[in-house]
Amino acid sequence: MAGSTYFLTEVCSANTSFGLLTLELLRVVEKKWVIQKHDHEAAKLLAAELNVSPLLAALLIARSFGDVESARQFLEPCLDHLHEPSLLKGIGEASARILKAIDEKEKILVWGDYDVDGTTGTTLLRSVIRTLGGTSSFHIPNRFTEGYGLNIPALEEAKADGVTVVITVDCGIRSFEPLEWAMTNGLDVIVTDHHLSDESRGNPPAFAVVNPNQPGCEYPDKNLAGVGVAFKLAHYMLRERSKTDELKDLLKITAIGTIADIMKLTGENRAIVALGLRDLPGTKNLGLKALMEAADCVSDMTSYDIGFRIAPRINAAGRMDVARHIVELFECGEFSEARKLAAVLDSRNRERQRTQQQITEMAFTEMAALEAQDFVVVAGEGWHRGVIGLAASKIAERAHRPTIVLSVENGIAHGSARSVSTFHLLEALESCSELFEQFGGHAAAAGMKIRSENIEKLRVKLNEYAGAKLTEDHRTPLLNIDAHVSSATLSLDVVKELKRLEPFGAGNPKPVFVTKGLVIAGDAYVMKEKHLKLKLHDPAGRRFEGVWWDGVERSKGRTLRPGNSIEVAYTPEANVWQGNTRLQLVVHDLREHN
Repeated sequence: MAGSTYFLTEVCSANTSFGLLTLELLRVVEKKWVIQKHDHEAAKLLAAELNVSPLLAALLIARSFGDVESARQFLEPCLDHLHEPSLLKGIGEASARILKAIDEKEKILVWGDYDVDGTTGTTLLRSVIRTLGGTSSFHIPNRFTEGYGLNIPALEEAKADGVTVVITVDCGIRSFEPLEWAMTNGLDVIVTDHHLSDESRGNPPAFAVVNPNQPGCEYPDKNLAGVGVAFKLAHYMLRERSKTDELKDLLKITAIGTIADIMKLTGENRAIVALGLRDLPGTKNLGLKALMEAADCVSDMTSYDIGFRIAPRINAAGRMDVARHIVELFECGEFSEARKLAAVLDSRNRERQRTQQQITEMAFTEMAALEAQDFVVVAGEGWHRGVIGLAASKIAERAHRPTIVLSVENGIAHGSARSVSTFHLLEALESCSELFEQFGGHAAAAGMKIRSENIEKLRVKLNEYAGAKLTEDHRTPLLNIDAHVSSATLSLDVVKELKRLEPFGAGNPKPVFVTKGLVIAGDAYVMKEKHLKLKLHDPAGRRFEGVWWDGVERSKGRTLRPGNSIEVAYTPEANVWQGNTRLQLVVHDLREHN
């Protein structure tokens, strides 16, 4: 559906990702381009020391790796870059108790959260317990009937079954009442988590807490995922029993959970993910092999493949109430059985996509019916709780406001929240903590339970809080651009060199460049009714191809006429199709160039 002039309204009648009504609910907020300034002399000097291009050196300096030693460490992650596990407060006590339980054949229960972080961490710890000669059962709570964190009924069941030690993964740091029950009833609970402790109450009464973000922990990297904390405990225990050869295989599953939980891929996480992704298709884990097959991941994989192909299929299990299947998949001993489970996850992911679209549309409609909000709070009766976090992410992205989406059932609402920019979400929730039955999370995302009669009070209080805290920068979406690049220097060689900055993700995003003076060479071509393909050329006649994912929606209100001179913000990538590789500019934004 292309014409000599492309307008968004030409395709509004199509079945786009949110539908016609939703597209009209929000105006497109123009992004503020923030272009990084560089010290070109410093870049030249570092480039000479590292034998890289000045462009790559400039990117390293901008990412705070401006000296030779730190830059080399960033470019060449290795096992030596992992921090000493014993620096984690509580890890010695936790390890000793688990090893004692293994030696004395006690019953151990691993309790993992229902997301990728929790399920991968559960699989990892169970694997280590088996390696060290022990056995364990596991519990992944039902998102809908049990909710997040520990609960007393399931602990009672574990106690009745003879369990004496419980290890949590990615949860537990705010489970005060269940942990008080466990302590009173002779259950030793070891909490491994990475979420923030309660500011006033501190840690819950666990046998041991391993969490880099707990009070008094001086661990040098606070950005570990839940599975990363589990990995550090595994490392400590394996070393105690002289079995550290197992670590390299554990890094693969740790990398998946770290990427999926959108943790910063800097510092220790960078080493974990870079090492874990190496030869991932060669994994011995039959479940992971089957999942990669279902996701069509067959060659060397990047963090993008994990984040957008593998992780959604794993996350869909928890969202659609089959989270146990993740642990079962990764523990499969038969490839045929692994394929069946992977197919179930693939099917659940497609179901999740359909449900997510429906709930997101309804959430946008609810938002449009409210007055303008600094903190968006929307609620609906019976909305699928497995996808409300995804709906919150979409609203936060489009409206550029912190957002809570709540699902109400029988007078109780369960919600997910997502933040924008540097607005600290958990601090906002703590400002009205008296309204919640339960809440927790961190700066960027949170979950909560609240009585339905308190939703309007919550909306008022959070809007008052956000109105006082949100700055103009918070209210304006920013597009951080790494450098101006001339069209004459654009080539596949640039793309190849940029791969040295992998793995990309939170804290280490793909570089975004801007090039001026590109001319739209032909009609904008609409792909799958929502993406745009652009033909471009520069004044010297060099031709480029641009692809703008979700460009139909993102270009709303703009005209893309052949012959227009524009400046484009993009990431250069290699597009491989039918054995041919060519340069492709993945567009983030564009504007007219006068």
